Amino acid sequence: MTARKPLWRKRLLRGCGAILFATCVGSAHADQFGIQFGPGVADHDVKKLDLGLVWDPGLQWWHFAGFHFTVVGEFHAAYWHLSEAAATQPTIWEFGVTPVFRVIKDSGWIRPFFDAGVGVRMLTHVELTPDRTLSSAFQFADMVGIGAQFGDRQNYQAGLRFQHISNADIKTPNPGLNFVWAYLQYNF
Repeated sequence: MTARKPLWRKRLLRGCGAILFATCVGSAHADQFGIQFGPGVADHDVKKLDLGLVWDPGLQWWHFAGFHFTVVGEFHAAYWHLSEAAATQPTIWEFGVTPVFRVIKDSGWIRPFFDAGVGVRMLTHVELTPDRTLSSAFQFADMVGIGAQFGDRQNYQAGLRFQHISNADIKTPNPGLNFVWAYLQYNF
């Protein structure tokens, strides 16, 4: 015999669903999309070119001292080139997604920000050299960065990021890689 949900639960679930739907529909007009491109370098002679697609739903929280908190979604594809002589795979591709949490200035032609995020990545190859492997194609990518959004319509963005990629010891060895990369972004 299955227990029936009390009437108040059904109403609560419907109300939450309606609020969620209204919030999504209400914020849909504020959506902004961008394309991001930038070079990066890591230890062990690894260089990368990163292409990102960015979705900013226009959400804002916690306004304080002329700044606010927001979140954007980033989808990345990156090409790695290993120039180390012992590289077994001189070309590796990285694909992934990261929610990026940001504190950004509310207004002005230049709006500086600080951001951080933790996402997931998939790699096409895990062996960098015969004695250095990342062990799994699945990786976590945590990053912190600084930058600025600028322009009359805030169409441009530039930033600098530090990113650590590792598999969080899901499989060992887990040496990870540390990237530093700069990027430019155009928002539509």
